[in-house]
Amino acid sequence: MAKSGRARHRITFDKRVEQDDGFGNTQAGWEEQFTLWAEVKAKLGGEAVTAARLQSQNTVNLTIRQSRRARLIREDWRARDQSEGIEYAIKSIIDPDDGGAWLEILCQTGTAA
Repeated sequence: MAKSGRARHRITFDKRVEQDDGFGNTQAGWEEQFTLWAEVKAKLGGEAVTAARLQSQNTVNLTIRQSRRARLIREDWRARDQSEGIEYAIKSIIDPDDGGAWLEILCQTGTAA
């Protein structure tokens, strides 16, 4: 499991919100919620066909310390690495120790958040 010293990435979590465009329409947008330290471990890479072209996809595991804020994160949110500028679509969130100190978040780049 992760140790605090390996959580070297500042990850910002954004929640999907509906925003009024001022003309009676709504548009999907993002609202920043909070930033936490995380360990980032690369898992797999691959490609997907999107709009008739290949697009690179990478899967990573983000490991964060359990907290009241961390337990608010949902699969329809996104994560952003502040130093790398990478956006991650959150695919799943698990507590590997069932009440332990850490949460693991499976994320992908190259897919819609």
